[in-house]
Amino acid sequence: MFAHISLRSALIWGAGLVALQALVLFLFGQPAICECGYVKLWEGVVLSAGNSQHLADWYTFSHVIHGFLFYWILTLVAPRLSIGMRLLLALGAEIAWEVIENTPMVIQHYREQALAQGYTGDSIINSVSDTLMMVVGFFLALRLPVWLIVTIGIGFELFVGFAIRDNLTLNVLNLIYIFPAVATWQSGM
Repeated sequence: MFAHISLRSALIWGAGLVALQALVLFLFGQPAICECGYVKLWEGVVLSAGNSQHLADWYTFSHVIHGFLFYWILTLVAPRLSIGMRLLLALGAEIAWEVIENTPMVIQHYREQALAQGYTGDSIINSVSDTLMMVVGFFLALRLPVWLIVTIGIGFELFVGFAIRDNLTLNVLNLIYIFPAVATWQSGM
């Protein structure tokens, strides 16, 4: 029954999941917006109090890549599921990550990394925006040819890695284990 949920129904259920995400983060004590009191479209300074607090930042590119990956993984492992159901599963995975990312244990782990020493977690608006960027990536992967999605994903990783010495690959690597050589490079030494 749920394997063939329509895209419209998935979007309605997805909106409910995003609302639940916002509620959970609120209950965690995360601020709705940046504690600076305003919302910016883009925060480009990684080592600032505004990072992960506004609508978009350097890590937004990683969330688009999440959408690419979730679409492809779900298409490979569950090809019979409707696009709507795959979208709901992708949303569930992204929202679960957004909630886990804002737990004290993960926030503390991020603080041990070179680029996240002052990290306090995401604002609710930033976290919801990250989830919506995953949805953008999911739909891009649905519509665009594989070669173009791979090119965009690699381009994002190289661009962000060059710009801020961090990206999705390094972020995942640092969550697993902080390599001293990587930490030194990320700190600019």
